[in-house]
Amino acid sequence: MMIRPTTNRERAIAAAELEQGLADFWHDVDTNWGRNAGSYYAPDAVYSSGKLHLEGREAIQGFYSWREARGERVAVHAFSNFRAEFDGDGGATASWYMLLWAADGAAPQESTAPARISRATETFRWDEDEQRWLCTRRELVNLFRGGAQLNFS
Repeated sequence: MMIRPTTNRERAIAAAELEQGLADFWHDVDTNWGRNAGSYYAPDAVYSSGKLHLEGREAIQGFYSWREARGERVAVHAFSNFRAEFDGDGGATASWYMLLWAADGAAPQESTAPARISRATETFRWDEDEQRWLCTRRELVNLFRGGAQLNFS
């Protein structure tokens, strides 16, 4: 059964599901090295951020494995202004802003301005087998940069 939210209540529930998935994703990245990050994406998903372009769930998960292998790092990915729109074919598009504070090494780190503030656009499709939304495309456009970058700005 394809999800096609049509009423305000159905759209609000679907938007809350998408936003909760995003919160769960960044929590995993910030507290668990993103060891489950790939499960947020569809198998054929695309992730694009600056010079970084990843195609497929395995490539996306590989990025987080590579990041963990580099050693200790403190990161906080915060997001705001989340909004979602739904099409008539069971798809969704979400936009939000990401604020990233990050530095190599162990906590605590000196407090600084965010290393990056980005505008994010994502597309999703409902996965009937998993009974949840899967991200099919994430694109981050950097609006502000500073501090410690992760080589892919």
